[in-house]
Formats: sequence, C-alpha cells, structure tokens
Amino acid sequence: MSGVAEKARFFLERSVPQLREWEQKELFSKDEIRTIVKKRNDHEHRVLSPGNRASDWASYATWEQSLESLRTKRCKRMKIRHLNSAHAGQGRVLSIYDRGVNRHPTSSALWREYLAYTTNVKAAKRYRRTMTNALRMLPNDVQLWIMAGRRAAKNGDMASARSFFMRGCRFCTKDGSLWIEYARCEMEWLEKVDKRKSKPGTIDPLRPDKTTGDDNELVIDDSEDEDEDDGTVLPEPSANQAEVIDKQTAKQLQNNPALDGAIPIAIFDISRKQPFFTPDTAEEFYIMLASFHTVSVQPRIAQHVLDTLETEYPKHPATCSCRIRQPILNVDPMTAEFPRQLREVLSRLKSQIELTEDQAALKRKTIAWIDEYLALEQLDEAIQKVLGHTKNKLESS
Repeated sequence: MSGVAEKARFFLERSVPQLREWEQKELFSKDEIRTIVKKRNDHEHRVLSPGNRASDWASYATWEQSLESLRTKRCKRMKIRHLNSAHAGQGRVLSIYDRGVNRHPTSSALWREYLAYTTNVKAAKRYRRTMTNALRMLPNDVQLWIMAGRRAAKNGDMASARSFFMRGCRFCTKDGSLWIEYARCEMEWLEKVDKRKSKPGTIDPLRPDKTTGDDNELVIDDSEDEDEDDGTVLPEPSANQAEVIDKQTAKQLQNNPALDGAIPIAIFDISRKQPFFTPDTAEEFYIMLASFHTVSVQPRIAQHVLDTLETEYPKHPATCSCRIRQPILNVDPMTAEFPRQLREVLSRLKSQIELTEDQAALKRKTIAWIDEYLALEQLDEAIQKVLGHTKNKLESS
C-alpha cells in the first residue's frame, strides 16, 4: 500500500494552493479544510487501491462537484469575485474523470458521466476529445453514438450529426434504437425546416441553425493534462460493417436535403436488412414518426412504414396494434377530437384481436398504451372510465 499512499499524497499536494487560498479568504475554516483533506485522502486511497470500481471514481467526482458547488455559493454570499483557483475545482473533477476512464475504459456509465460534466461546464475541446476516445473504446455503445449525433444536431451541424449516426449504424447492427434515433433526428430537422418555411421573408430554410458554437464556449484551463489535439480519430468500421450502409447510400443520406422525407424512409428501409429488425422494430418506427404530426411530409413517411407492415406482417400483433392506434396517434387527448377518434379505435380493437395471430401479445400492447393515457392527470373522467373498462375487459378475457 506504500505505492498507493505515495500516489495519493502526490494528487493531494496538487490541491494545496487552492486550500491555502480558501483559508486566506476565509471561505472554509481550518476544521473544514482538515475534513476536506481527509475526505480527499480517503477517496484517493479508494480509487488507487487494487480492485477499485468505476463507481468509486464516480463517487469521488460527485463529491468534488458538491464541494465546488458549496465553494461557489459561499463566494456569492461573501461577495468574493476573484479567486486565483476559481477553475481549479472544475479542473480537478475533469482530472478525476480522466483518470477514471483510463482505469476503467469499458465503463459506459463513467464515460457518460464524464461527457455530461464536460457539457455542463462547457469544456468544448475536452468534450470533443473525450467523445472521440469513448467511441474508440466502446464503438458498439448505442447511447454514446446517440449523444454524439444529438449534440451535433443541437449545434445546428446536421452534416456532422448524420456522419455520427451513419458511422454508429455500421457498428450497432444488433439494436434498432440507434436507427430509430437517427430517424427521429431527421424528423426534428424537417420540423425545423417547416417552421422556417412558414416564416415570411425566409430565403434559405435549409440554412444551419444559429448557434453560439463550440469555439465560444468556456474552455477550462487544465494545462496539467496532455495537449487536447492528440490525433485521436473516430473508430473505423470493418469491411463487413461498412457494407451496412454502402457508399452510394451514405452519400445520398449525407448530402440530400430530402425535404420530401426521403432520408427517414431510407433509414427505415436499410434497417429492414439488419439482424435486429422485427415487426416490433417497425412498430417503434411508426409510433415515433406518428408523433411528428406537424411535419408536412410525416403522413407519407409513416404510411410507408405501415405499408411495409401490412405487406410483410399482415397479422402480426405489431401491425394490428398500429392499425388500432392510428386514429389517435396525432390527436391531443385533451381535445374534443380525441373521444371521436377513440370510438374508431375501440371499433378497430375488436376486429384486430380476431385477426391477429397472437391475441395475448396484442392485448399486452393495447394495455400498455392504455396505461400511458390513464397516467395523464388531466384526462377527462369519461375517457378514463372507457379506457379503464377496456383495459379490465382485455385483462379478464
């Protein structure tokens, strides 16, 4: 343990200037500083000891964040506007996460915590480097690819977002969630374009979103770390993985503005060739697409998915469930239109239960979405009674 003690002392000594300044500014008392040192020492010994876990590093970083939050509140209360170590706390948290992911490179949860923190403190360069390293270590992690694609889309860079999603889809061929999120991202983009087109005087509805950009974000001064530009690049798919989306299709997805909804349709069509694709996956696509009722081309895209289900799986519970729910998917349950459409749903329910090849599965699907409506607090009492009666009838039959 002598090696652990020496390493712990090394990392603790780096925080001495910060602690001395806190004492001089009377932000913390001597007893509080002793407690801080003891807690840090305990955490350092825990994370440096053999057999440490990713959760130990996460706990250490969380404790440091709470300490930094307390320091910020006291500075505000005492009207202390300048500290030489103002960013030392954030730099320390970043260092802990960096050490943690180096020790546990396969911990997806720790990587995501690290990325979330860099986003919160607007450490843009660190975020880019960390995301690249995370994807290199965990190229099959769906959530990481979704985070990367969504951040790019949020910043108005749809070209980069599509690049992330397409690269991720080549790796993640055993799970349909990334493909569905890719289509969702494209639908959100179409929704933004429709809003721009509706504004008078709009010249180019396809222009990139206005954003502050990463270059204007705060970059934490953590000069003790290695240079940000370490030459790391995103993982490259193998030859077989690259064939998931061929070059011609990739070029079309990347460059085609596709205001007619061609990109979401192409994503769905390519996903049909993947090992994960099932009728339930198509149902998830359909439900997601149906939620974008304000997008002008949404009916065409959703109908394409439904037509596929009708053609290839006419009696599957997923297909029958889509048929049943179709009238109310685009209707606000708080409007007067909902009860009228609900009557159509209930009439379809009986016929589809008789038609489906698996009545039990269809009943489970129906009960699941009924529960979602019953969970709404402001739902009309009469509608609640009807849905509750329908649910009880399905459960008892």
